[in-house]
Amino acid sequence: MKMLRKTKVNYAVCIAMAAAVDVPLAFADIQETQQATEQVAEETQPTKKPKRAAIELIEVTATRRAQSIQSVPISVTALSERALKENNISKFDDYIEMIPSASMGGRGPGQSDVYIRGLALGHNGITGTEFTPAPTVGLYLDDMPISATGRNLDVYVTDVERLEVLAGPQGTLFGASAQAGALRIITNKPDSGGFDAGFELDYSQTKGGDDSTSIEGFVNIPIIEDELAVRITAYNDKQGGYIDNVYSTFTLDPTINPNANPDFFNNGDVEQGLKDQWVDATYTEIDNEEFVEDDFNDSEYIGVRFGVSWEPTTDFSILLQHTHQDLDVDGVFDYDPTLGEMNVARFDDDRLEDSFDLTSWTIEKQLEYVDIVYTGGYLDRDIYQTVDYIGYNNSGAFAADYYTCTYTEVRQCLDPSKRFVGQVTNERLTHEIRFSSPYDKPVRGVLGLFYDDQTITHDGEYDYAAAPELGFFQNRPNVGSTANNPDFREPGVTFINDLTREEQQTAIFGELAWDITDKLTATAGLRYYELEATFLGSSAFANTSVFGATEDFPDYGRNYDVSLADISPLKQDGTITKFTLDYQFSKDILVYATYSEGYRAGGFNRLSGPAINTNNLPEFEDFVVPDTYESDEVVNMELGWKTTFNNGNLKINGAIYKIDWDNIQVAILDSANILQLTFTDNVADAEILGIELDAAWTATDNLTLFAAVSNNHSEITDLVSGISFTLAPEGSELALSPELNYSLRGRYDWTVKNVDAYGQVTLQYTDESYSSMYIDAREKQDSYTLVNASVGANFDEWGVELYVDNLTDEIAEKYINTIDDIRRVTTNRPRTIGMRVSYAFN
Repeated sequence: MKMLRKTKVNYAVCIAMAAAVDVPLAFADIQETQQATEQVAEETQPTKKPKRAAIELIEVTATRRAQSIQSVPISVTALSERALKENNISKFDDYIEMIPSASMGGRGPGQSDVYIRGLALGHNGITGTEFTPAPTVGLYLDDMPISATGRNLDVYVTDVERLEVLAGPQGTLFGASAQAGALRIITNKPDSGGFDAGFELDYSQTKGGDDSTSIEGFVNIPIIEDELAVRITAYNDKQGGYIDNVYSTFTLDPTINPNANPDFFNNGDVEQGLKDQWVDATYTEIDNEEFVEDDFNDSEYIGVRFGVSWEPTTDFSILLQHTHQDLDVDGVFDYDPTLGEMNVARFDDDRLEDSFDLTSWTIEKQLEYVDIVYTGGYLDRDIYQTVDYIGYNNSGAFAADYYTCTYTEVRQCLDPSKRFVGQVTNERLTHEIRFSSPYDKPVRGVLGLFYDDQTITHDGEYDYAAAPELGFFQNRPNVGSTANNPDFREPGVTFINDLTREEQQTAIFGELAWDITDKLTATAGLRYYELEATFLGSSAFANTSVFGATEDFPDYGRNYDVSLADISPLKQDGTITKFTLDYQFSKDILVYATYSEGYRAGGFNRLSGPAINTNNLPEFEDFVVPDTYESDEVVNMELGWKTTFNNGNLKINGAIYKIDWDNIQVAILDSANILQLTFTDNVADAEILGIELDAAWTATDNLTLFAAVSNNHSEITDLVSGISFTLAPEGSELALSPELNYSLRGRYDWTVKNVDAYGQVTLQYTDESYSSMYIDAREKQDSYTLVNASVGANFDEWGVELYVDNLTDEIAEKYINTIDDIRRVTTNRPRTIGMRVSYAFN
């Protein structure tokens, strides 16, 4: 639909028109128009420079309608285009740091998960994550859901209208995986009202690292005035590395992995006569000289977005957008503390290539009594990754015994080089249609239908250098299984996960609001969903003639087409609800109370049955891995407020909440005692108590202060499975759930000889947290504080800025992990000094 452009003059005109025809305005609109009138009056004074609007009145679509953030009874944090530019935000980890209610855990670009309100578990040591539980936070690009397990779609943020973070379950309107909340990237759309263009150049130097550069720009071209327009956005961002891959050597260590130790086999399983010879076992040592490189963890984002908008009438519009992005990443973003800060020893290439194409469309039609919105999208994503996997030698039960050392009379442990190669595709098609009644009616609502069809393929190969010499035949997926690549793999590929995961979801949802009085409103939401999932493919282990394999039939493992046939497809359905009461005390004070629910889909386990219990431990005797795992559920109760004071110069929003998280899905890998493959089970309940605050204050005509605070207390309240002894005990905090997070920002604006100048300082604090729920991997991560500063000036169309990120050169413990079986610490970029130049034409 055509909409009046939000200029200050237009707001003043709206007031005059409303007064003339006696049309009531919403509280938020009154506030906006009053401020606009004051600013228009100032601008008519030729000798006076206009003041900077300190506190933005941002419109959000958290309820699937455009509303002022101060009138939405939901805990919403919104970063506008102006705020994104002021804080130099362009990538995933940039904006997560600015939102205290959100946190993250991961290992660099394209390999992280986002968490909201402490609903986090940490990683379980799984390299291929495509068959683990779904994320707890829904990620959206405009109206298209783009969430992915363990591999967030790391969309570069440029030419973006705003970011919205909706805290708490959003399941009624946003469905599965909005269990803890939703994060929405809202792009700028084509505007047929006028030509607009701009670009930005950025150059920076990182302490002890490589330089970084970026260029991004856009152009908005009206084709038919007030009817048809196109918008093109393009970017190329190169981030230099700061972690060094240093020289090192590696050999099997029998003191760490007893499978490499000859004495380990003197237990009756091996002829007693071999003992003497095996005492003289040999261990091959290798080095990583070929891969030594300073600052090897660089990344590059290259992308383009094209949009066309057609508005032939005031009540009908069509929007079509296409985004293409390539993300190329080298190295790793976590260092090995035993080698010194920012040092790591890698013995193979670590590389990630992540490309996606996303086409989305929106059709809007306004009728007399209903607005109709149909939106859909198609995502096509391809990922290729190689990972040095040498650490598996000293932790995997089969690493030395089966894949690296001989069984001959003289025990020889051969080349320990190992790597993982993964190829992942994700195709996703969604459709949604919504019917909304006029918002100015005392009873109003939205009703929607949603369809989601998603296919994920995963071809993961574990390549072990010693396997050919040990006599392993070439491996392939199990014969007769669904295979993305049915061919024999290269020599050395001893284990393959060739998997296809298909999911379909249909849902009907709606929310109904009723103005009980002119101040009290009740809202009820409901979503009924049906899910259907299949899991096909195989997990294939290579074999040797020693164990009865032949060249024509070299493999063994599990064919999921057969083993899961009796329970496939897995069907689930359910209903979730939401209830809200909000009370508008005055135009400046809104208070609300909400009860809301969220869910995640369940899924299949690749193997099931009794634990293998290799070490004959009593706690594993009766443990049985289930065929499937169920949805886990979240119930959220919160009391929130939206307030403005001092004629709109002070804004304080907040919420107090209690969350019950039941039947938590946890992915588990314990190849020594339970299962050779990853499985998932519903193993725990947890409770989270918290408070969020978001404030902005125009302290003077020049000084603006911002603050956002989140305080969470999380606790595991019950361990409901026999696997409880592998997890943190009851009463423990959830992983990656810091108790206190806050972000503080101060900005000072002034004018010097018709030049608008500014200075800004931002401080971000993250409290201590635990790295994992798993006892063996659970560590306390230190708190950290990051400080950024910038100064700049705008000369009409031109702008220039000097900035320092991580002013104090803090080396933060963002995420301690053992995903590659070697303890490493994901950290932030060291002190970075840069300059940014921008140009805007309109």
